[in-house]
Amino acid sequence: MAPRKHGQSASWEVDADKPKPEGETRIRRSYCVKDLTTQPAPGVDTVHDVLLYAARTHGSKKGFANRDIDRIITEDKEVVKKVDGKEEKQTKTWSYFKLKSFDWMTYEEMLVAAKELGSGLRELGVGEEGTDSFFNIYGSTSRNWMMTAQACAFNGTPISTAYDSLGPDGLAHSLNETEVKGMFTHADLLGTLAKIISKCETVRLVMYDGEADDKALQTIRGVREGLKVIHIDEVRKIGKEKPVEARKVKSEDIYCCMYTSGSTGTPKGVLLSHGNVTAAIGSVWTLLYEVLKPGDSYLAFLPLAHILEFVVEMSWIFAGIQIGYGRVKTLTDASVRECKGDIAEFKPSIMVGVPAVWELIRKGILGKVEGGSVITKSIFNFALSAKQTAHNYHLPLVGGLTDTVVFNKVRAQTGGRLRFLFNGGGAVSKSTEEFLNTALVRMIQGYGLTESTAMACILNPAWHNLGSAGGPVPAAEIKLVDAKEAGYFSTNDPPQGEVWVRGPAIFKGYYKRKDLQDEAFAPGGWFKTGDVGQWNKDGTLSIIDRLKNLIKLQGGEYIAIEHLESIYKSCPLVANGAVVANSEHSQPMMVVVAHPQNLPAFAKKNGLGDGEDLAQLCRDTKVVDAALKELNGIGRKQGLKGMELLEAIVLTEDEWTPESGFLTAAQSKLSMHVPRHCWLTLVAELQRKTIQQHYKGRIEKVYK
Repeated sequence: MAPRKHGQSASWEVDADKPKPEGETRIRRSYCVKDLTTQPAPGVDTVHDVLLYAARTHGSKKGFANRDIDRIITEDKEVVKKVDGKEEKQTKTWSYFKLKSFDWMTYEEMLVAAKELGSGLRELGVGEEGTDSFFNIYGSTSRNWMMTAQACAFNGTPISTAYDSLGPDGLAHSLNETEVKGMFTHADLLGTLAKIISKCETVRLVMYDGEADDKALQTIRGVREGLKVIHIDEVRKIGKEKPVEARKVKSEDIYCCMYTSGSTGTPKGVLLSHGNVTAAIGSVWTLLYEVLKPGDSYLAFLPLAHILEFVVEMSWIFAGIQIGYGRVKTLTDASVRECKGDIAEFKPSIMVGVPAVWELIRKGILGKVEGGSVITKSIFNFALSAKQTAHNYHLPLVGGLTDTVVFNKVRAQTGGRLRFLFNGGGAVSKSTEEFLNTALVRMIQGYGLTESTAMACILNPAWHNLGSAGGPVPAAEIKLVDAKEAGYFSTNDPPQGEVWVRGPAIFKGYYKRKDLQDEAFAPGGWFKTGDVGQWNKDGTLSIIDRLKNLIKLQGGEYIAIEHLESIYKSCPLVANGAVVANSEHSQPMMVVVAHPQNLPAFAKKNGLGDGEDLAQLCRDTKVVDAALKELNGIGRKQGLKGMELLEAIVLTEDEWTPESGFLTAAQSKLSMHVPRHCWLTLVAELQRKTIQQHYKGRIEKVYK
């Protein structure tokens, strides 16, 4: 990273010699810049410039790896379920993946592929409008996703994104609002597209990859005359035969309409310019150039339709960091056969994730430890405590010994090359952050929004502080503004308030929503994030609240339900959950999706319940009471106040999915390798109203 001078603050105050403004803190900027960053290198002003730079600088180096599915292997397993109080054996069929080896493409080859694909799209009449028409990318994270995005940058065509987990209605909204002429998707998503394509009258070209079902192809082609459905390889072939030159665009031209996944209402389309993207890349490069190494590699599995993953990958393309494209469902060995999972096969040195990913990894490690012998558990827990103490008192030899004896075995499960974890998309609990810092590798925190092109803060390890999001990035300046009703003031010690951000990474507006745009911006170009932060003494920022999720309790005190959820979700018994509170109670309650593996193990260990049937355990009052005690124990350990502890819980075995309406579309399905599936909430929010309405009866019984 940009080097830190001894004792230097992570940020500096603009106009520090002037009186503090009324109702707000002074503006703060990154320690390593005077003027805000707009680009990672001279002449890199657009998304296409980034790929040109990468091909010129990194050339024949391997840059992009894809891994195809060879075949599906099915296995029959016998499971025991309780029906009317009696145990019954049932046979269920499980599917596993046999994967091929990673197939590589160099930076030069990616540039050639983007030119061919862009030329082919223009020959087919899509992309010829330049900046006047959006091209939609509806798919999971893959090399072809990025190739399509780069082809659109070559054509000067802005993209719009759609999560692969979108249902038919959400997909139709995404295609119709931006009036797309062309789109890219995967063969296995053509069935969803076929259901709504007749309602999307502007679409005239569908490009796909993979092996498509003939019925889905015929359905789409038969919708209307002139609608072309074509494989991506065919489009590249056309472009290779009829090449064209790249279309020049300006830094201020729109490159992307990226939809946020809000918990209420229709998702908002955030308009990001080429300059927003290059400023974000410039921030990452300015802060991380000393840390990154030529041999680093990154395993991509978060949705590219989310700003965090998109900016990370664009930054690695500029920096020459190898990207391997995996899948959430094939990350580990447990979901594959006759091959290794993506992590073990690729052996990444860098992983980027969101809180749910890290909670899952932590629970997985602890689950294996808990399932071991008493000696194994004792050794692990002693090593964990010893290394944390050694870190606090700067005793490197002790930390090295615990790594050699215990923690290197844990790291081996990630391929053995892992150097850094980057967290974004939400705050991870302090306990999970400290656990992974100790048992795995150093975690670097960050803070950003779609509207800030994922950039607001990044935590330099030199300022390592649990719970801190880091200092302002070089492309943004930040101030805190009083939130009077909630009791957050710039005069507090430490200073607190709503986080306002300004700079070249801030978005251009909401697509067709000027009303929301006017509401989001304050005079002077400041974007009001709605998050509550506090300036720490070392110049870093901590995100401590969210204004819209502050709930007033019976005694008049406010609690932050998202903050509480981040803590309670660190409990191994919790797969997901939503905190519920209102002014009629002095404490909150929580609807808890039970972890399908850990709850039965917990019940068995404590002599509770009757068998391992998850639905039955979730309704056993003794199990519920024990789980509540476990959750509140974690809350107390994390320093929660009495009013923040849970009054009651509702345990459920239900799956919270976008289809059921409990989650927004930005999700990925992850096999937990037990006789059911859970959803890994990667980057989206809970649908709180739906959850509260669905469990209304059960909530009212325990939260009277």
